[in-house]
Amino acid sequence: MDQYPSAFDLLLFYLELAKLQKRIFEEMDSTELTFLLRWFPELFHLVSRFVPSLAEFGKENLTHESARLDLLTERWEGDADQIDPRAEFFAHALLEPFASNLATRGQIDPQWSQPMCPFCGSRPGLAVLRGEGDGGKRSLMCSLCATEWNFRRILCPHCGEEDKDKLPVYVAAAFEHVRVEACDTCKTYLKSVDLTKNGLADPIVDEIATVPLNIWAEEHGYLKLAANVMGM
Repeated sequence: MDQYPSAFDLLLFYLELAKLQKRIFEEMDSTELTFLLRWFPELFHLVSRFVPSLAEFGKENLTHESARLDLLTERWEGDADQIDPRAEFFAHALLEPFASNLATRGQIDPQWSQPMCPFCGSRPGLAVLRGEGDGGKRSLMCSLCATEWNFRRILCPHCGEEDKDKLPVYVAAAFEHVRVEACDTCKTYLKSVDLTKNGLADPIVDEIATVPLNIWAEEHGYLKLAANVMGM
């Protein structure tokens, strides 16, 4: 967290959330969504320490197990964009380790080249660059289950634009290994973590921590392809 002092509180919140998600992943003893219901009280308690207003929303609107299960089902089977962002946080926070656990049990097509996750069908949340030969190889990481799959570097994962002049890349001096990969055709973006520049980077953490890049991209009219668990 010393690397991102401006995001200290955000990363502290995420660190505590990640600990809870790790327990959910490790203790998962059912592939039914009802398994996640037992974790709502602990999630409410955690959120109340960092975002009291969000915890209050959860306690007021997700009091009953039926409402909690309805939310999880709607998010699992539908589109996050159709859900209240406050409710989406609770659903995403619990479904993320659930989906990741299921993904470890599945078979992923190594030849998959589509822009949607080959396991759960969600949109990519970030890109990762790894060294290969004289250049870098790009993969996309699912915004929900964290599955990774290879994807062409010069190709927009939203609209399929292939003209490199319409696919600008923006880098800030403060975050040289994290960049914004945008598309001027569909006006979307996602962040890419370049492991050739920082081999010790954690793609998920660094994507969350570099909030100024989100602000810059959105001020320039780009919409993020998929929000992370923190809603950014």
